[in-house]
Amino acid sequence: MTVLPDDGLSLAAEFPDATHEQWQRLVEGVLRKSGKEAVGSAAEDALSTQLQDGLRTRPLYTAATSAAPDTGLPGFAPYVRGSRAAGNSATGWDVRQRLVHTDPAALNTAALADLENGVTSLWLAVGPGGIPVSGLARALDGVYLDLAPVALDAGADYAGAARELLRLYAERGVAPQDARGSLGADPLGHEARTGEALDLAAAVDLARETAAGWPGLRALAVDALPYHEAGGSAAEELGLSLATGVAYLRALTDGGLGVEAALGRLEFRYAATADQFLSIAKLRAARRLWARIAEASGAPEAGAQRQHAVTSPVMMTRRDPWVNMLRTTVACMAAGVGGADSVTVLPFDHELGLPDAFARRIARNTSTVLLEESHLARVVDPAGGSWYVERLTDELAHAAWEFFQTVERAGGLPAALRSGQVAERLAATWAERTKALAKRREPVTGVSEFPNLGERLPEREPAPAAPSGGLPRVRRDEAYEALRARSDAHLAATGSRPRIFLAALGPAAAHTARATFAANLFQAGGIEAVHDPVSVDPDTAGAAFAASGAAMAVLCSSDALYAEQAAPVAEALRAAGATTVFLAGRPGSADGAVDEYVFAGCDAVAVLSSVLDRMGVAR
Repeated sequence: MTVLPDDGLSLAAEFPDATHEQWQRLVEGVLRKSGKEAVGSAAEDALSTQLQDGLRTRPLYTAATSAAPDTGLPGFAPYVRGSRAAGNSATGWDVRQRLVHTDPAALNTAALADLENGVTSLWLAVGPGGIPVSGLARALDGVYLDLAPVALDAGADYAGAARELLRLYAERGVAPQDARGSLGADPLGHEARTGEALDLAAAVDLARETAAGWPGLRALAVDALPYHEAGGSAAEELGLSLATGVAYLRALTDGGLGVEAALGRLEFRYAATADQFLSIAKLRAARRLWARIAEASGAPEAGAQRQHAVTSPVMMTRRDPWVNMLRTTVACMAAGVGGADSVTVLPFDHELGLPDAFARRIARNTSTVLLEESHLARVVDPAGGSWYVERLTDELAHAAWEFFQTVERAGGLPAALRSGQVAERLAATWAERTKALAKRREPVTGVSEFPNLGERLPEREPAPAAPSGGLPRVRRDEAYEALRARSDAHLAATGSRPRIFLAALGPAAAHTARATFAANLFQAGGIEAVHDPVSVDPDTAGAAFAASGAAMAVLCSSDALYAEQAAPVAEALRAAGATTVFLAGRPGSADGAVDEYVFAGCDAVAVLSSVLDRMGVAR
């Protein structure tokens, strides 16, 4: 056995350094094998991915190509690496559970169970979408208010809810310096949600009061979720949060607070999605941008942004809701790695109604596993130094700042909201994303990909109606949900779902890929794919189709077998009653033999909607 000397030399010392150009040549070879010709930087571009906001992720980042400004150290401006020097390494992030219920007693039962099992703060819906202000005392009965921070979400009732919470602190002997949380005043967020403009005077009064005697309470919430839920991009969410924060700073300083005191009254709320790197970059960019605002306002040392991250409601699905557990786990990880101070994981059944005890348990345990078993908070800013993350953070910050300046030039956020500029911008962004969802370039597992038509959804008590009247609330699954609802109604009315016959040609090796593709495509619209028998030919296709109970058929095989059998099999299917014959593959593969093509990148929503119409499935 050869013993290597302990000479401190690099383990890669005898290997020659590879160059970027050598790597590009290897990429060229890979592309060539897939039928694409690209040389040099063009080869690298071919593997790049276009994101929203004009951003682009490249397949490889290096020190030479990923220059970004100095991010400093945690706890120091520009706070990219964290608002606090120790980050969450001492105690982990604040595990904040959202509780929405109209019955204070039921909410209290859930709150106590959550606090006894890992939750460290409560986020309560108060007012028309939650418990009444008068029920706040009952909802918090038995809660140690000096230990468990409370964040309020009271919409137009924010002043009354805040006053009631402050009264409870005094009544229960909580010292002002021990009270922590957020009073949740967010008049502009409420206006974005409902279209109802509120006076900021009451919010300014709360800010003055908390600045004078309640150091651990943030009076105002800068909630970016209304813009995220209206279809906004990451840069738009950031830009509008900056515009909201600046509007509040102006109001607070006009109301007599100093800049430093005003900065300390705000808490920012952002969405964390299953796109983990974008979410990490968004939280890091948010801190950098707010530090720039603080610097420009004359208080650079007070620019540490308090962040509350919430797993994205937009990404949550009604079908196959258990997959939401996976989405929220990735989003929670991104929020923690990104440096959020508080993290809320929405229960997997969020879109079905009020969560049950099991769903709330899984939600809170998501953070517990990541903190206690994955040790995610042991290192401050673990993504720091990643060439990809640093470059993405920088590019996203620039895109968000540009949009923020656009809003400011329009007169600030209140003016941009009331003129319709914000709504128009977000609608245009969502329209583009809707196209990607319809073409399944942005897949939704369990919905547009790998749907389960036989699933039984859990039943939940209806949740209180969410505030409405302002910006819309969009969901990634909404177009496919409408198609599935049509199929469900057809099943209830007739006893069976609409069906399509998979006419697979040749051996499994020839047809499996396209048969799987076609089955996934049509099932995404609630159309049952009948693949029996496994394979057909011109002599057996007609009888197999007649036995399937389907009205339409789709040919599935290789291009070579299409050339031989597509025409006679299609003819046999029509003779047996098929009203439409599709072919799974490239358009032009069998012109004249089939009626339509389905292929990767086709508009699945348009195809499925048309098929359901032609099958007589009611809208």
